[in-house]
Amino acid sequence: MKLSRALLCDYIDLPLSEVGDRSFAEAMTMSGSKVEATEILSDRITGVVVGRITGMEKHPDSDHMWVCTADVGEGRDLSIVTGAQNQKIGDLVAVAKDGAKLHGGLEIKKAPLRGIISEGMFCSFSELGQSLHEHPYADPDGILILNEEFNLGEDICSVIGLDDHVVEFEITPNRSDCLSVIGLAREAAVTFNKPLKLHTPLLRSEGGNAADLVDITIDDPTLCPRYTARVVKNVKIAPSPRWLREKLSASGIRPINNIVDITNFVMLEYGQPMHAFDLACVKDGQIIVRRAKEGEVLKTLDGTERNLRTDMLCICDSERPIAVGGVMGGENSEIIGDTAAVLFESANFDGTSIRRTAAALNMRTDASSRFEKGIDPNLTEIALNRACELVQMLSAGEVLDGTIDVYPEPKPELIIPFVPEKINAILGSDISSEFMCDALSRLGFIIDGSNAKVPSWRLDISPLHPHNDLAEEVARIYGYDRIKSSAKRRESAVRGGLSDVQSAEKLLGTVCRSCGYSEIITYSFISPSSFDKIRLSEESKLRDCVRILNPLGEDTSCMRSSTLPSMLETLARNRSYRNLNVRLYDFGRIYKKRDDGLADEKQILTLGAYGDTDFYSLKGAVQALCSALRISDLRYVAVSDNPSYHPGRAAKVYKDDALIAVLGQIHPLVAANYGVSDAMYAAEIDFEAMLGTRGNEPLYVPLPAYPAILRDIAVICPEDKTAYELVSCIKASGGTLLESCSIFDCYKGTGIPEGFKSMAFSLKLRAKDRTLKDSDADDCVNAVLKALAALHDAHLR
Repeated sequence: MKLSRALLCDYIDLPLSEVGDRSFAEAMTMSGSKVEATEILSDRITGVVVGRITGMEKHPDSDHMWVCTADVGEGRDLSIVTGAQNQKIGDLVAVAKDGAKLHGGLEIKKAPLRGIISEGMFCSFSELGQSLHEHPYADPDGILILNEEFNLGEDICSVIGLDDHVVEFEITPNRSDCLSVIGLAREAAVTFNKPLKLHTPLLRSEGGNAADLVDITIDDPTLCPRYTARVVKNVKIAPSPRWLREKLSASGIRPINNIVDITNFVMLEYGQPMHAFDLACVKDGQIIVRRAKEGEVLKTLDGTERNLRTDMLCICDSERPIAVGGVMGGENSEIIGDTAAVLFESANFDGTSIRRTAAALNMRTDASSRFEKGIDPNLTEIALNRACELVQMLSAGEVLDGTIDVYPEPKPELIIPFVPEKINAILGSDISSEFMCDALSRLGFIIDGSNAKVPSWRLDISPLHPHNDLAEEVARIYGYDRIKSSAKRRESAVRGGLSDVQSAEKLLGTVCRSCGYSEIITYSFISPSSFDKIRLSEESKLRDCVRILNPLGEDTSCMRSSTLPSMLETLARNRSYRNLNVRLYDFGRIYKKRDDGLADEKQILTLGAYGDTDFYSLKGAVQALCSALRISDLRYVAVSDNPSYHPGRAAKVYKDDALIAVLGQIHPLVAANYGVSDAMYAAEIDFEAMLGTRGNEPLYVPLPAYPAILRDIAVICPEDKTAYELVSCIKASGGTLLESCSIFDCYKGTGIPEGFKSMAFSLKLRAKDRTLKDSDADDCVNAVLKALAALHDAHLR
């Protein structure tokens, strides 16, 4: 929001000589209205003054140039050589003197032109950084001729409205009332303790009755709570006066004509968007506010045909839409040069509906940006009267008596409790109740004992947490820097720190980095083609993902149901950059679609690597992660039916019946889809499953008092038996003396029958209360061999 300091002075006596830009910006920011930047418009142009042409002669060495003299109030005339053809003796012009700087950084120097010294230059409006909109009477191909009297030698910036200072505010979405000059003037008045000067629009009666010409119907009051209109006849379309053009330009709004400029100025002044319809184009004088019908199309003022949806609010006549409510008017009711009667609209629309409509039509306007943040419905009538007052001031038409105001359900007043003690308790301050009452009153609140009536324009004040809202208002006016720091006195104050989930995530990240993996962060959006690249079947549930209604593009149109595509894309990108050895990890989320259209989020830890790595180093990293969370007795099951992984070089990892991870080499066809010919490896680890199966906190166990006995056994078993199955059997049958068991060899070849293999295990035996004898160890080993033979056809080699 750009605020002209000159325009602000119409509402509050705060001249630049009293409060400079820096002091103004600091004070406003501290009171809650953040200032982004300040600009002095006159800094763009220097050394350009008003001059009067006193003489003209043809250049002796040119067929199109003139040698002119100009009086700039310095006691002597300057000689100016120009190629312009629209000037005459007696004209007031903009003279750039020697050393002047123009728009774009152009510097003017005294120099000869075709042999005659030119002591400056006559300027066009474009050389002053302006356009035909600011100077509608100017010749677009010539120099700027001033059509009013000014003092000779006067700085041109004060003549064309560039002597202003502009302050740009960053307005938060909850303070839509500050998207107006009056809103910011109210904040400035409280900040600098100045009286606010508000004008009440006054209209003179010019006869007629608007209700005789227009009938208004609101079909959906939830989308349009209030619609107010007035009629102006005998409209005279013309350029706006200089003061209005300058105020609009300083605020970043381009002047168009008097009618359009009036609606824009009222929006700037009050924050209430308005629109003007050519009344002759409104069929049967009917204004119907309704949702669009299926198949309706409207060509908006920008010349684009818009296909309207049935959830979009439209302003219609008896036959067709004539505007997209709160966004933009239609070309079929546009104000043009021969418009005789105008219908001024000042309405209030539902912010959510306007935001969705503007986004769906890809047409965000000044009006829609204000409506979507919420506007006080009580503004419609006063803003409309102000517009009609300006019509009369500019002699732009005759305002008919009567206002058509459709307001089915007036907004009730909001009254909230006002308890100074509660406010001080929240702030940890000792502010007097007198100061609170004065500050809140100047902000528009009406204090009545223990209650406060909230002004209608403060839509951010909620009845759900009134004490906090009032405390914020008091604190920002009192000054946050004046409130002393104090420790919390409540015994129930919660100590900060990481949650169990955050601690586990931090721990696993440390383990990943210790294993040589670097962290990456990937987008949650993927392309639908990613499912084809990882070779998912058409029936895969992962393809039924959450679709984004308004995506940035096709490549980011789906919420991912697998983190594998994101990891593979990153690996492939690093491979294309000739990074030969890469190990990456990513804590990301997947989104599984629910029946209600929303998604269940699950956090996945994904590992990815290529180069100096293989299946077993990846498996070791997964085991290290599980060990960090004290997850033991993992079970590995070979996977051959996952289309994304190499059959025979992938596995699922279980803890009891809970699936912890899937890991392995990426299928060569998948790697080829990503443009990689080398072997890539990945692991998808269910972070939530890891948390659900992690072991208990470790307890101190004293060192064993008695020695252990180690026994190695080698058994011949069927080739399809896994080490996990045999180790589980050994642990189950070894009894209480078996402390641990591990495999140390697997052999197939000479001496081993076809279809069989040899596996060797190391058994550690120990008793807590005595030293074991060989007979104890023999009994344990025999029990183990007996169980292996019975359950797995595994016999001692």
